[in-house]
Amino acid sequence: MKKENGKGDELMASNYIRFDWAMKRLLRNKANFAVLEGFLTTLLNEKIVIQKLLESESNQEDEFDKYNRVDMLAENSKGELILIEVQNNNEYAYFQRMLFGTSKLVTEYINRGEGYDKVRKVYSVNIVYFSLGSGKDIVYHGKTEFRGIHQGDVLELTPFQKQTFKVDSVSQLYPEYYILKVNDFNQVARSPLEEWIYYMNTGDIPDSATAPGLDEARQRLKLDKMTKEELSAYYRHLDNIVILRDNIYTERAEGRAEGRAEGRAEGRAEGRAEGHAEGRAEGLMEGRMEEKREMVHNMKSLNIPLDTISQVTGLSIEEIKSL
Repeated sequence: MKKENGKGDELMASNYIRFDWAMKRLLRNKANFAVLEGFLTTLLNEKIVIQKLLESESNQEDEFDKYNRVDMLAENSKGELILIEVQNNNEYAYFQRMLFGTSKLVTEYINRGEGYDKVRKVYSVNIVYFSLGSGKDIVYHGKTEFRGIHQGDVLELTPFQKQTFKVDSVSQLYPEYYILKVNDFNQVARSPLEEWIYYMNTGDIPDSATAPGLDEARQRLKLDKMTKEELSAYYRHLDNIVILRDNIYTERAEGRAEGRAEGRAEGRAEGRAEGHAEGRAEGLMEGRMEEKREMVHNMKSLNIPLDTISQVTGLSIEEIKSL
């Protein structure tokens, strides 16, 4: 379980490596496939065996992407493609990005001249550390169905198609999307999937967790198994994520502050310079405080020690605990 760090303690908020870093460095090793298989089995609710890892579509284009996201493309024992992507910072067009990723896979993994019956099933698994869209749940599943506009019935496969394609419904032929909004999970884990989300959110695996793959994660994803060089690289990764988020939230806070100031100015009579200045000052103050709250929330999600958060934000440890 997580422990608070005292002065002089090693910079560790939990015993385990963050999931995105594990995907970058550890889960690509065939010896560690059991961890990833356990997660996918829990999510997709069917036994998943990874046959091999494939070249993914998204080679990072710049330094920001290098830390902002990580992805992995796996092929299971049924020849289906599973794209797993972790996104650390907000991307307003992320829904379209998901569509682009699956579409690219569909076209890349079919040989020229092959029939459409060779199109491969694609699962897009998206683990996001930001508020994507507007919704109350933490896990969303999207699939394609064809529903009659007059009768309301779902278009089904013929018996011949079911036998040929070895599926029961049209939706099983199309890409399926899963979105896990892990930052929104703030409760006790009550199911195997929630145990996985708890680990992704906190970097911690409670002793009571029994979800498939987590026992293997306990054995293979421990920080104390990393070399000094690996630990150094790992903490640089965490620092860079915090810096990247800080830059984004600073820009947003400035934009919000300017917007508040302009809104107040419009509501005041022309020539009331003093009132305009007060409104702008109030807006800037609110924006800075909101920025700090978001910074603290995200640094906590990365398991950054409280004394480090205090140094970065200028807030006291008591203030940080209360946010």
